Amino acid sequence: MFSHVMIGTNDLPRAKAFYDAALGALGVAPGVVDRYRVFWRTPTGVFSVTEPIDGKPATVGNGGTIGFACQSPEQVDAFHAAGVANGGTTCEDPPGVREGAAGKLYLAYLRDPDGNKLCGLHRMPRG
Repeated sequence: MFSHVMIGTNDLPRAKAFYDAALGALGVAPGVVDRYRVFWRTPTGVFSVTEPIDGKPATVGNGGTIGFACQSPEQVDAFHAAGVANGGTTCEDPPGVREGAAGKLYLAYLRDPDGNKLCGLHRMPRG
């Protein structure tokens, strides 16, 4: 459904270090720098951070969340821990199981160093 997700940053080296660690916990190779952007490419899509082209400061979208698919609860925890260890801050409830109409999900929320809200998500088997 999506070709890519791109968010803004005001500190490209800091953002690269954060996402190299957090996405590295998900098995994603380090990002590739292209002038004022960094790209993390996978078979299922592209994630990118950029310094705003218009020269104005990057700002955070209130109410938005970017979710990263994880293969297990342990990988969700690793994503969260790597993010927090590299300048992110935990937010919402602690990592764990949430139940709802979509079934059981193992989730962990954090904000990147620029304040963007992220989620590591593992869909647990039904049953």
